Amino acid sequence: MPHIFDWIFSQYNDTPTHLIVLEMIGVLFGFLSVWFSKKENILVYPTGIISTSIFVYILLVYGLLGDMMINAYYFSMSIYGWYVWTRKVDDTHFIPITKTTPKEKKWSVLLFVATIILVCGVYIAFDKFDSWTAYTDVVTTAIFFVGMWLMAKKKLENWTYWIIGDIISVPLYFYKGLIFTGFQYFFFTIIAIYGYKAWKKNLNKSPQTLLK
Repeated sequence: MPHIFDWIFSQYNDTPTHLIVLEMIGVLFGFLSVWFSKKENILVYPTGIISTSIFVYILLVYGLLGDMMINAYYFSMSIYGWYVWTRKVDDTHFIPITKTTPKEKKWSVLLFVATIILVCGVYIAFDKFDSWTAYTDVVTTAIFFVGMWLMAKKKLENWTYWIIGDIISVPLYFYKGLIFTGFQYFFFTIIAIYGYKAWKKNLNKSPQTLLK
C-alpha cells in the first residue's frame, strides 16, 4: 500500500502546490456533483459549477484543450440544467426523468459530430495534435458534450455517455499525471452505473422535491 501512495505522489514532483490543492478541491466537488446527479438532487449544479470552474484553469495549464472546453461547456450547461430541473409540470411536481425521443437522438448525433469538428479545429489552430492523448481528448469531449446536454434535459441515456466517457478518461488522466483526477473518473464510472439504475427506477416519475 505505501508503494501505491509513493507512486501517486511521485507524479506530482514537479507540480506547483496550488495546482495540486486546486485539483483535489475540484475532484471533491466533481464527486459531489455526480453523486447528487445520481440522487436526482438539484445540488448537482452548484457543486458542478465550482468543480468545472476549477478544472477550466487546470486543464488550460496542462494543455488539454478539449477537456477544458468540456468544463467551460459544463459550466454553461449547469446554468441551463438548473433552470430545466426546477421547472414544474404542475403546482407540486417537477419535470420527470424521460427517455430521449427520436428527434433528440438525431440532435445527439449532430452535437457529437459538431463537437468533434470544433475540438479538432481548436487543436489544429493551437498545433496540439502531438500525442495520442489529443485524439482521445477529442473523442471524450464529444461524448461528454452529448452526456451533459442529455443530463440537463433529464434524459435517462445521459448515463450511458458518462459511463463510456469515464472509462476512456481514466487511463488518459493517469498518463497525463493527473492521478487524483484519474481516480475521480474511476469512481465516476461506478457512480454512473448506479445512477443509470436509479434513474431507470424513477423513469417518468415527477418528483415533489429536488433536495433528496
